[in-house]
Amino acid sequence: MYITFQLCKFIAYIPVTHMMKMWAKMKNLQLIYEGKSKYVYTLDEDTLVMEFKDDVTALDGAVKAVAIGKGIIAAQLSAYFFKFLKDSNIKSHFLSYDGCRRIIVRKLDIIPIEVIIRNYAYGSLLKRMPLYEPLQKLDPPLIEFHYKDDTLHDPLVLEEDLIHAKILDKSTIDEIKEMGLRVNELLTRFFEYKNLRFLDIKLEFGRSKSGEILLADEISGDTFRVLDQNNNHLDKEIFRKTKDVGLLLKAYLRLAEVVGLDVGNILTFCGSSHNQ
Repeated sequence: MYITFQLCKFIAYIPVTHMMKMWAKMKNLQLIYEGKSKYVYTLDEDTLVMEFKDDVTALDGAVKAVAIGKGIIAAQLSAYFFKFLKDSNIKSHFLSYDGCRRIIVRKLDIIPIEVIIRNYAYGSLLKRMPLYEPLQKLDPPLIEFHYKDDTLHDPLVLEEDLIHAKILDKSTIDEIKEMGLRVNELLTRFFEYKNLRFLDIKLEFGRSKSGEILLADEISGDTFRVLDQNNNHLDKEIFRKTKDVGLLLKAYLRLAEVVGLDVGNILTFCGSSHNQ
């Protein structure tokens, strides 16, 4: 027997017995990590729960605020886009979504690298290479690797650095690049259809127990940048520029609307992460 949930146009089919066991386990979750935007809990030896916080930061955490409801929208967007990518044979850690601010994911050995794929010259790229024109189209897209370390501000590294430091071998780097470019292509087409310009995205990957490389982390306005037809941001960049949580929430709600998610009732039902 299966129960069908339709939450904000995201549909999940979950066996009843599995769902009941999952909910029972989620009452006794063990917190194993708290990041700037998420809590991570252990559900069982193979499964984790990621809970999206309403906290928002900028400048490597130097600027902090609380945007009530942001975590719910980020969780919904992530669930939607992981499902969207799965339909195009992109494998990820995503398993299911609880309808509020938690997604259930496979436990992976996370690779300590951020993969940034840039479709336009923007942000820190313009500082690093000032010969680019702002919003210059990059065709083919530019792929960057950054070593994940907040104390070092996630420095840019070379492919050769990853190989010599024994973080990744050449074949795995090529696999990650191929998967990343495919994700970028699918999302670029998706947003073009919505009349949005997909500037760039930050991706993370991990290894499963079997050694398979899977897409990890989240896919939301916290990890990609998009512009509307008036060059307005519908992502976290609006907070980086203005430090205004009201404008951030307005942008996220508009992004959810454009994607096709109706978040109003869910925001009321789920409440703030600071009240849970």
